[in-house]
Amino acid sequence: MSSAAMADRETQTRLFGFWIFLMSDALIFALLFAIYATMLHATDGGPAGKDLFDIKSTLLQTAVLLLSSFTFAMVSLNLEYRPQRLRYLVAWLAASLALGLAFIALELNDFHTLMAQGATAQRSGFLSAFYALVSTHGLHVAAGCAWLVLLLIQVKVFGLGPVVKRRLQCLALFWHFLDVIWVAIYAVVYLQGLSG
Repeated sequence: MSSAAMADRETQTRLFGFWIFLMSDALIFALLFAIYATMLHATDGGPAGKDLFDIKSTLLQTAVLLLSSFTFAMVSLNLEYRPQRLRYLVAWLAASLALGLAFIALELNDFHTLMAQGATAQRSGFLSAFYALVSTHGLHVAAGCAWLVLLLIQVKVFGLGPVVKRRLQCLALFWHFLDVIWVAIYAVVYLQGLSG
């Protein structure tokens, strides 16, 4: 077996392993969604989602995260079809990082606004479940941003070798996974919360 074929087989094995990790992460989010669903009406006489959620802010967060999914798709396309154009790859990675950080800043601003209104996690079961679900996603985005910074450093230091390329492919899967989870959060938590 040639070294290129062995490297390709190793890449496929590692990507498969990363898919398994993502499925285990999906189970964590499924549990958090289930907890949120059971706590939806456990407000203890306090505010519910319709009293708290700012749809414009969450829509902006959604747009920022979906735009970051586009920029990461451009990373993947650049990686696949134009790996020799390293500066474009780095530019798309930097754009994805900036959008990820913007999303985190917007989410933290929302949390600050909610807490200033007295809507803390200790207020009710509903708010505890809300913060657990949404902040777990936010922590994942923060971890993705940290991973992105490390990969930018690795691209600069090591270039686009097979190991760095594989790590970029895994990060792309992780990033798109987070976007899918956010769309579910937006629909289940924010849109449904405003109507209920």
